[in-house]
Amino acid sequence: MNFKQDFFEQLSGFYSQVYPTPITQPHWLGWSDDAAKLIGLTQPNDELLMQLSGNIAAPDASYYAQVYSGHQFGGYTPRLGDGRSIIMGEATGPHGAWDVALKGAGPTPYSRQGDGRAVMRSAVREFLISEALAALDVPTSRALAVIGSDLPVWRETQEQAAITVRLAKSHIRFGHFEYFCHSEQGRTEKLTQLVNFTLAQHFPHLSADKAGYVQWFNEVVESTAKMIAHWQSIGFAHGVMNTDNMSILGDSFDFGPFAFIDTFKEDFICNHSDHQGRYAFGQQPGIGLWNLQCLAQALSPVIASDDLVAALNRYQTHLVAHYVELMAQKLGFDYQVSQHQQDLTLIGQLTTLLEANQLDYTQSLRQFGQIDIHSQHSSLRDNMIDVDGFDQWFSRYQQRVGNVADMRQWQAQRNGVNPKYVLRNYLAQEAIIDIEERGDNRKLKQIQSVLAQPFAEHAEFEDFAKRPPEWGQGLIMSCSS
Repeated sequence: MNFKQDFFEQLSGFYSQVYPTPITQPHWLGWSDDAAKLIGLTQPNDELLMQLSGNIAAPDASYYAQVYSGHQFGGYTPRLGDGRSIIMGEATGPHGAWDVALKGAGPTPYSRQGDGRAVMRSAVREFLISEALAALDVPTSRALAVIGSDLPVWRETQEQAAITVRLAKSHIRFGHFEYFCHSEQGRTEKLTQLVNFTLAQHFPHLSADKAGYVQWFNEVVESTAKMIAHWQSIGFAHGVMNTDNMSILGDSFDFGPFAFIDTFKEDFICNHSDHQGRYAFGQQPGIGLWNLQCLAQALSPVIASDDLVAALNRYQTHLVAHYVELMAQKLGFDYQVSQHQQDLTLIGQLTTLLEANQLDYTQSLRQFGQIDIHSQHSSLRDNMIDVDGFDQWFSRYQQRVGNVADMRQWQAQRNGVNPKYVLRNYLAQEAIIDIEERGDNRKLKQIQSVLAQPFAEHAEFEDFAKRPPEWGQGLIMSCSS
């Protein structure tokens, strides 16, 4: 890997230098060829394994943990930081520069009495979801690899430590700006320095002046809205939308107790610590705005409040427009700005039907690739308990789609945007059990392979597309997972 060190060299005081604590008996559990190509790597090897497990230093790597704060479940924590993640630097390759972070590499000054480790189950889950979302064309950080070990760590019970090697176009979070806004030392100076660095690195088309700052915040609002629209369209619940888990680039980031919805529920909660449902699936659009409001408050020393409010007022427009555009592709009608409200109503009526009839979200949308728009009968209709309600909706839907000249082409297009396979929590859990109990990572590799092509038919892995078994329905994960 070839590193540059812009963050490390230009932002002294924004991090602490800290070196990984080696793990014992490191071994590859998972590797992403697609992620490797981003930074010019090919195949994994022993030397790279030792570098990414913290056992030997990588040339040109700097090793540091960033400091930031954040609102966690609505309450402000003034000092968080990378408690179990150590950044090596920005690896340069054919697809630009990507931060390389070792998540689970040992304690840092921000570990807050923690051991700085990631348990194997959380490392495997982050590896799989990062690559799964990328294959679904959702803005996201990536995962180069997951590295196992025989190092014991304690959570509720003894578990195995592991490291996820995360790639991100940036690790700068909303919480970075909150920290330097609310810090008493060099408040405006440090905040301005961070904003200027962010623009230079990630928004080079913008000038480092008041006009550039305003345009930048508008772009952050829009990219955040688009990310969440993607989540809602594929039935993805992040689970921990704290401001320290929000990327300034609008990339999905910091995965803990995430889940794809199986049986559709608007109020689905995937995090067992979320007792009030703050981060329930249906709450994500509103929480996105709430987090942007926290960011706006942090930026108020450098951007006028009227400009911040004006940008925030565009959030809902961006989110609805992108969501309707994505769902129009999934349902097979032409996207038209003038039809937004009618289309949003039509989409909402469909999700209401899915919830009332307790249907699987991913499977139901996939069935639009089998529908004959000129016929009332379909496999989706056959799954409905409220057939009359569906027929009424389908009649309105037929009118919206209109005449389809080439039905096979139309159906193929639906299968090209509605995945057959998503990372269901029970599948990840089965892979984790195989590794824990038998040291067998074949299931992990199979799941990864299927999720890399989620729209294709995989005859030998047809079971991966089925609804969860009884034990796997509605799995709720912990933040340590």
